Amino acid sequence: SSSSSSSSSSAIRSTRQYASATASSNGGDIDTATGPKLQVLSKISVTQNNGQLLRIRHRSSSTKTDMTFGLFLPSSHATILRSKRQSIPALYWLSGLTCDDTNFSTKANAFASAEREGIALVIPDTSPRGEDVPDDIDGAYDLGLGAGFYVDATEGPWSEHYNMYSYVTEELPSLLEESYGVGVDNAKSIFGHSMGGHGALTMAMRDPSSWTSVSAFSPICNPTECAWGKNAFNN
Repeated sequence: SSSSSSSSSSAIRSTRQYASATASSNGGDIDTATGPKLQVLSKISVTQNNGQLLRIRHRSSSTKTDMTFGLFLPSSHATILRSKRQSIPALYWLSGLTCDDTNFSTKANAFASAEREGIALVIPDTSPRGEDVPDDIDGAYDLGLGAGFYVDATEGPWSEHYNMYSYVTEELPSLLEESYGVGVDNAKSIFGHSMGGHGALTMAMRDPSSWTSVSAFSPICNPTECAWGKNAFNN
Protein backbone atom coordinates (compact mmCIF):
# COMPACT_ATOMS: atom_id res chain seq x y z
CA SER A 1 0.00 0.00 0.00
CA SER A 2 1.04 3.62 -0.40
CA SER A 3 1.03 4.05 3.38
CA SER A 4 3.42 1.18 4.00
CA SER A 5 5.58 2.29 1.09
CA SER A 6 5.77 5.78 2.56
CA SER A 7 6.67 4.38 5.99
CA SER A 8 9.39 2.19 4.51
CA SER A 9 10.84 5.08 2.49
CA SER A 10 10.85 7.28 5.58
CA ALA A 11 12.67 4.62 7.60
CA ILE A 12 15.27 4.16 4.87
CA ARG A 13 15.88 7.91 4.67
CA SER A 14 16.24 8.11 8.46
CA THR A 15 18.73 5.27 8.69
CA ARG A 16 20.75 6.73 5.84
CA GLN A 17 20.86 9.97 7.80
CA TYR A 18 21.95 7.92 10.83
CA ALA A 19 24.81 6.37 8.88
CA SER A 20 25.85 9.71 7.45
CA ALA A 21 25.67 11.49 10.77
CA THR A 22 27.58 8.89 12.73
CA ALA A 23 30.19 7.65 10.27
CA SER A 24 32.54 10.51 11.08
CA SER A 25 31.28 11.30 14.56
CA ASN A 26 34.02 11.87 17.10
CA GLY A 27 31.90 13.22 19.88
CA GLY A 28 28.42 13.69 21.20
CA ASP A 29 26.40 14.71 24.19
CA ILE A 30 26.28 12.84 27.44
CA ASP A 31 22.76 11.52 27.94
CA THR A 32 21.92 13.09 31.28
CA ALA A 33 19.08 10.63 31.78
CA THR A 34 21.51 7.72 31.82
CA GLY A 35 24.47 9.25 33.58
CA PRO A 36 28.10 9.76 32.61
CA LYS A 37 28.72 6.20 31.40
CA LEU A 38 27.11 6.70 28.02
CA GLN A 39 27.90 9.17 25.25
CA VAL A 40 24.99 9.46 22.81
CA LEU A 41 26.51 10.18 19.41
CA SER A 42 23.20 10.52 17.59
CA LYS A 43 19.46 10.08 18.13
CA ILE A 44 16.93 10.07 15.28
CA SER A 45 13.31 9.08 14.78
CA VAL A 46 12.98 6.04 12.49
CA THR A 47 9.29 5.09 12.77
CA GLN A 48 6.00 6.91 12.27
CA ASN A 49 5.31 6.68 16.02
CA ASN A 50 8.66 8.28 16.85
CA GLY A 51 10.62 5.17 17.70
CA GLN A 52 14.18 6.31 18.34
CA LEU A 53 17.48 4.97 17.00
CA LEU A 54 20.46 5.90 19.14
CA ARG A 55 24.14 5.38 18.55
CA ILE A 56 25.99 5.19 21.85
CA ARG A 57 29.64 5.07 22.89
CA HIS A 58 31.01 4.02 26.26
CA ARG A 59 34.19 2.78 27.88
CA SER A 60 34.13 -1.00 28.16
CA SER A 61 35.65 -2.88 31.08
CA SER A 62 35.52 -6.10 29.05
CA THR A 63 37.49 -4.93 26.02
CA LYS A 64 39.39 -2.08 27.70
CA THR A 65 38.43 0.13 24.75
CA ASP A 66 35.68 2.50 23.77
CA MET A 67 32.77 0.52 22.32
CA THR A 68 29.93 1.81 20.14
CA PHE A 69 26.53 0.18 19.75
CA GLY A 70 23.16 0.93 18.20
CA LEU A 71 19.95 0.93 20.24
CA PHE A 72 16.42 1.15 18.88
CA LEU A 73 13.81 2.17 21.45
CA PRO A 74 10.14 1.83 20.43
CA SER A 75 7.77 4.66 21.28
CA SER A 76 6.32 2.56 24.13
CA HIS A 77 9.64 2.93 25.95
CA ALA A 78 8.70 6.51 26.83
CA THR A 79 5.75 5.29 28.92
CA ILE A 80 7.43 2.71 31.16
CA LEU A 81 7.80 3.47 34.85
CA ARG A 82 11.40 2.84 35.72
CA SER A 83 10.70 3.42 39.41
CA LYS A 84 8.46 0.34 39.36
CA ARG A 85 11.06 -1.69 37.43
CA GLN A 86 8.93 -1.73 34.33
CA SER A 87 10.86 -2.74 31.26
CA ILE A 88 10.59 -3.54 27.58
CA PRO A 89 12.00 -6.73 26.04
CA ALA A 90 15.21 -6.61 24.03
CA LEU A 91 16.37 -8.42 20.92
CA TYR A 92 20.14 -8.53 20.49
CA TRP A 93 21.46 -8.68 16.93
CA LEU A 94 24.99 -9.94 16.21
CA SER A 95 26.41 -9.00 12.80
CA GLY A 96 28.81 -10.99 10.64
CA LEU A 97 32.41 -10.66 9.54
CA THR A 98 33.67 -7.17 8.57
CA CYS A 99 30.51 -5.45 9.89
CA ASP A 100 30.25 -2.81 12.58
CA ASP A 101 27.33 -1.47 14.61
CA THR A 102 25.76 0.38 11.65
CA ASN A 103 25.21 -2.39 9.08
CA PHE A 104 22.00 -3.79 10.51
CA SER A 105 20.56 -0.34 11.17
CA THR A 106 21.06 0.83 7.60
CA LYS A 107 20.14 -2.38 5.74
CA ALA A 108 17.63 -4.50 7.67
CA ASN A 109 14.62 -2.13 7.70
CA ALA A 110 13.56 -3.81 10.95
CA PHE A 111 12.43 -0.85 13.03
CA ALA A 112 8.76 -0.80 11.98
CA SER A 113 8.40 -4.42 13.10
CA ALA A 114 10.18 -3.76 16.38
CA GLU A 115 7.96 -0.71 16.95
CA ARG A 116 4.84 -2.79 16.32
CA GLU A 117 5.94 -5.46 18.80
CA GLY A 118 7.21 -2.97 21.37
CA ILE A 119 10.73 -4.37 21.61
CA ALA A 120 14.16 -2.76 21.76
CA LEU A 121 16.88 -3.74 19.31
CA VAL A 122 20.45 -3.87 20.59
CA ILE A 123 23.17 -3.79 17.93
CA PRO A 124 26.74 -4.17 19.22
CA ASP A 125 29.92 -3.91 17.19
CA THR A 126 31.65 -7.08 15.99
CA SER A 127 34.97 -6.46 17.73
CA PRO A 128 36.86 -3.94 19.84
CA ARG A 129 38.54 -1.14 17.89
CA GLY A 130 41.26 1.42 18.50
CA GLU A 131 44.93 2.14 17.99
CA ASP A 132 46.01 -0.32 20.67
CA VAL A 133 43.77 -3.16 19.44
CA PRO A 134 45.74 -5.80 17.49
CA ASP A 135 44.71 -6.68 13.94
CA ASP A 136 45.91 -9.25 11.44
CA ILE A 137 49.23 -8.10 10.01
CA ASP A 138 48.10 -8.98 6.50
CA GLY A 139 44.67 -7.37 6.86
CA ALA A 140 42.70 -10.63 6.68
CA TYR A 141 38.96 -10.07 6.90
CA ASP A 142 38.42 -13.09 9.18
CA LEU A 143 40.93 -12.25 11.91
CA GLY A 144 41.18 -9.18 14.11
CA LEU A 145 39.10 -6.03 13.59
CA GLY A 146 35.54 -6.82 12.55
CA ALA A 147 36.11 -10.48 13.36
CA GLY A 148 35.78 -10.89 17.11
CA PHE A 149 33.67 -14.07 16.77
CA TYR A 150 31.88 -13.13 20.02
CA VAL A 151 34.31 -15.15 22.13
CA ASP A 152 36.79 -14.27 24.86
CA ALA A 153 40.30 -14.72 23.47
CA THR A 154 42.63 -16.83 25.59
CA GLU A 155 46.01 -16.05 24.04
CA GLY A 156 48.06 -12.94 23.33
CA PRO A 157 48.05 -10.51 21.73
CA TRP A 158 44.27 -10.91 21.42
CA SER A 159 43.24 -11.68 24.99
CA GLU A 160 43.65 -8.16 26.37
CA HIS A 161 40.91 -6.64 24.21
CA TYR A 162 39.02 -9.37 22.35
CA ASN A 163 36.49 -10.30 25.01
CA MET A 164 33.26 -10.02 23.06
CA TYR A 165 31.55 -12.92 24.82
CA SER A 166 31.78 -11.16 28.18
CA TYR A 167 30.85 -7.86 26.58
CA VAL A 168 27.63 -9.10 24.95
CA THR A 169 26.48 -11.50 27.66
CA GLU A 170 27.38 -9.52 30.78
CA GLU A 171 28.52 -5.94 30.41
CA LEU A 172 26.15 -4.64 27.73
CA PRO A 173 22.95 -6.18 29.17
CA SER A 174 23.78 -4.83 32.62
CA LEU A 175 24.44 -1.38 31.20
CA LEU A 176 21.17 -1.31 29.25
CA GLU A 177 19.08 -2.61 32.13
CA GLU A 178 20.49 0.06 34.42
CA SER A 179 20.46 2.96 31.97
CA TYR A 180 17.37 2.34 29.84
CA GLY A 181 15.26 -0.32 31.54
CA VAL A 182 15.72 -2.65 28.57
CA GLY A 183 15.71 -6.46 28.90
CA VAL A 184 15.26 -6.52 32.67
CA ASP A 185 14.85 -9.95 34.32
CA ASN A 186 16.26 -11.71 31.26
CA ALA A 187 13.47 -10.46 28.98
CA LYS A 188 15.86 -10.66 26.06
CA SER A 189 16.52 -12.77 22.99
CA ILE A 190 19.45 -13.05 20.62
CA PHE A 191 19.95 -13.67 16.93
CA GLY A 192 22.58 -13.09 14.28
CA HIS A 193 23.98 -13.79 10.84
CA SER A 194 27.10 -15.73 9.79
CA MET A 195 29.72 -15.04 12.47
CA GLY A 196 26.92 -13.42 14.46
CA GLY A 197 24.82 -16.56 14.09
CA HIS A 198 27.69 -18.51 15.60
CA GLY A 199 27.83 -16.03 18.46
CA ALA A 200 24.08 -16.17 19.10
CA LEU A 201 23.97 -19.97 19.15
CA THR A 202 27.06 -20.22 21.35
CA MET A 203 25.80 -17.71 23.90
CA ALA A 204 22.28 -19.10 24.13
CA MET A 205 23.33 -22.75 24.29
CA ARG A 206 26.01 -22.08 26.87
CA ASP A 207 23.63 -20.13 29.12
CA PRO A 208 20.02 -20.82 28.06
CA SER A 209 18.52 -19.36 31.22
CA SER A 210 19.69 -15.86 30.19
CA TRP A 211 17.88 -15.80 26.84
CA THR A 212 14.21 -16.20 26.00
CA SER A 213 14.92 -17.37 22.45
CA VAL A 214 17.71 -17.74 19.92
CA SER A 215 17.78 -17.83 16.13
CA ALA A 216 20.47 -17.67 13.49
CA PHE A 217 20.56 -16.85 9.79
CA SER A 218 23.18 -18.80 7.81
CA PRO A 219 25.40 -19.23 10.89
CA ILE A 220 28.99 -20.39 10.98
CA CYS A 221 28.22 -23.51 13.00
CA ASN A 222 31.66 -25.14 13.07
CA PRO A 223 34.23 -22.35 12.78
CA THR A 224 37.25 -24.54 13.53
CA GLU A 225 36.52 -26.61 10.42
CA CYS A 226 35.46 -24.00 7.87
CA ALA A 227 37.25 -21.41 5.78
CA TRP A 228 35.62 -18.49 7.62
CA GLY A 229 36.75 -19.53 11.09
CA LYS A 230 40.02 -21.45 10.96
CA ASN A 231 42.14 -18.33 10.82
CA ALA A 232 40.63 -16.86 13.98
CA PHE A 233 40.51 -20.07 16.00
CA ASN A 234 44.04 -21.13 15.07
CA ASN A 235 45.48 -17.83 16.24
